[in-house]
Amino acid sequence: MDLDPRGLVEVVRDSDYSRIFFFDDVNDPRFFWKQFLAGMFITITMTGLDQDMMQKNLSCRNIGEAQKNMLSFTAILVVVNLVFLVLGALLFIYSASHGIAIPERTDELYPMLAVEGYFGAAVGILFVLGLIAAAYSSADSALTALTTSFCIDILEVDKQEEKNAERTRKRVHVGMSVVLIVVIVLFRLINDESVIKQLFTAAGYTYGPLLGLYAFGLFTKRGVRDRWVPWIAVASPVVSFFLDYNSAALFRGYEIGFEILIINGLLTFIGLAAVSMSRSGVREIDR
Repeated sequence: MDLDPRGLVEVVRDSDYSRIFFFDDVNDPRFFWKQFLAGMFITITMTGLDQDMMQKNLSCRNIGEAQKNMLSFTAILVVVNLVFLVLGALLFIYSASHGIAIPERTDELYPMLAVEGYFGAAVGILFVLGLIAAAYSSADSALTALTTSFCIDILEVDKQEEKNAERTRKRVHVGMSVVLIVVIVLFRLINDESVIKQLFTAAGYTYGPLLGLYAFGLFTKRGVRDRWVPWIAVASPVVSFFLDYNSAALFRGYEIGFEILIINGLLTFIGLAAVSMSRSGVREIDR
């Protein structure tokens, strides 16, 4: 585009892609306060309540270093996200200036430009290498977490003989790999929006019960009847999906966005409160 760094900044600033905050229409899924609150709780659940994400903080020597790590990581992420947003805007501006049609799935824009030679062979090679590296990194941690959780929590391999436990872990690991491939293929077939949007939407359903469980344990001293908890954790996302799908009709045009996570967590909290009682009462029922 024959622009220096200052020119790049000016091009993005003068385009529609530079707009970040939307205060005009509360029914717009991009409305600021909806995005702000949803983003805050998504950060709490996807980072604070995710063992895989919190491991780097748990490895710090004390609480002070963990806090320093979180604050420094936050500052770095703001800069990194800003850089990627600018680069994304530049891809769209570049395409418009060169008459390149934007794919229906906007996630395919950069792969198309990189692989089809618009930026040269080197960029295409680096893109493929970077994609493989990122995919392996994410898949490795996800497979490890899934395999460990299923083996320990469901199959209880820690109670088996070592030889049998090892064989079970290997079979579960292969099985989880197959499941992951199937999920990726299905996601590709049914997804018609950007991956990042669908990721946060899915997080609203999967992390909502976790948020409700955590909040209930943090802010109350009441116990719950354990046998009801799985049903509540499943019912809350189902009800949330119904509200999300019919939000425009139910709430006079209001469309639910990423704040579905908050609604889901609140429903879980209410459900837990409905089946709760004093801890002594729960212990008596258990006996």
